[in-house]
Amino acid sequence: MDLGIEGRTAFVAGSSQGLGYACARSLAREGVVVTLNGRDDAKLSAAADVLRDEVDGARVAWVAADLTTATGRAAIVATVPEVDILVTNNAGPPPGRLDDWDEEALVGALLANTVPAVQLMRAYVPGMRARRFGRIVNITSAMVKSPAYDMGLSTSARAALTAISKSVSNDVVGDGVTVNNLLPERFDTPRQEFMVQRMMTAQGIDRDEARRRIASTVAAGRLGRPEEFGDACAYLCSAQAGYVSGQNLQLDGGSYRGIV
Repeated sequence: MDLGIEGRTAFVAGSSQGLGYACARSLAREGVVVTLNGRDDAKLSAAADVLRDEVDGARVAWVAADLTTATGRAAIVATVPEVDILVTNNAGPPPGRLDDWDEEALVGALLANTVPAVQLMRAYVPGMRARRFGRIVNITSAMVKSPAYDMGLSTSARAALTAISKSVSNDVVGDGVTVNNLLPERFDTPRQEFMVQRMMTAQGIDRDEARRRIASTVAAGRLGRPEEFGDACAYLCSAQAGYVSGQNLQLDGGSYRGIV
């Protein structure tokens, strides 16, 4: 299927690796001009080289900037003043417990996982509305719908983004701008490797056993492949998805037990 976005421009936050990179790769495959983002210039340059190797004719640039800071976001917008597609993404805070979630931790989670996405929307939505085309995809978490205790800090910040995104989606869809969220669970990424290492330490098991135990919690019996996630993102950014907005799409191997 031709997704009808060849020649469009995209900014993908947190995209030097993991799910952000997977989204950038899928968009580049559709002919989208992609700008990668992260904090490490060398890592971004290497990721851009890999993307060009993986996708013939890929048009890719990058901007090294910390999107959790106003200075970083200003640098992003100065480098990429207009985009048709915005994919927001950032690593979540570490697992913890109620005793860990003091005011500093709560504010830090919001500054990492809510504020950057909202401020980037504020920067890019006016241009999208004027051009009558825009696609915004926020990478959040499956735990927005089914929270786990130790991930409560991450979940709360992402739930806040979910709520404000729904509010924004109602206002902008009439101008051809959609806002949707992707809710991943158990994808084979560096973030999942962190969880594997954590389980190894906590339970005294080897890496293969840790991965097996994590995969066993997924209804599909396996970890998700990043390219599956990236292609779902590309569809939500497509011309065909103009009637899909304000939605939370779970990519969790069928694990969610609810019906809504």
